[in-house]
Amino acid sequence: MPSGTALGYSIIMLLTGIGIPVMAALNGQLGVRLSNPAAASVILFLSALLIAVAATGVVGLPDMARLRAAPSHLFFSGAFVAFYVLAITWIGPRFGIGNAVFLVLLGQIVAAAMIDHFGLFGVPRSPLTALRVSGMIVMAIGVLMARRIG
Repeated sequence: MPSGTALGYSIIMLLTGIGIPVMAALNGQLGVRLSNPAAASVILFLSALLIAVAATGVVGLPDMARLRAAPSHLFFSGAFVAFYVLAITWIGPRFGIGNAVFLVLLGQIVAAAMIDHFGLFGVPRSPLTALRVSGMIVMAIGVLMARRIG
């Protein structure tokens, strides 16, 4: 991968990471004000749907044959998004956005390492090494040090 592409991807993903706790805080507060975290999640998904539809309008619809040929388990990803949004919207305002997001981050570190190590879901394999495991441990300790939970 050219270094310029890696830099561009890195910047986009850094901005995405910044957006996740902002989204959690905004939607959590909407859930509090509505006294209904589920309704706040529906509003989030409706706005996300409109944005995704607009983006699809720009890039075009997929080939329907390819859509029909995709394995059915690939369509289950939305369940994980819904679980995350519902959980962060309900728990975040009660537990603290920082605590909630930092624990989500720990889960992401472990899951990402397993997915990469085993090459799950068609991603390129990136075996766990002692250096990677050490880095994950340092990240986990850093997360725990940054947030005192309890």
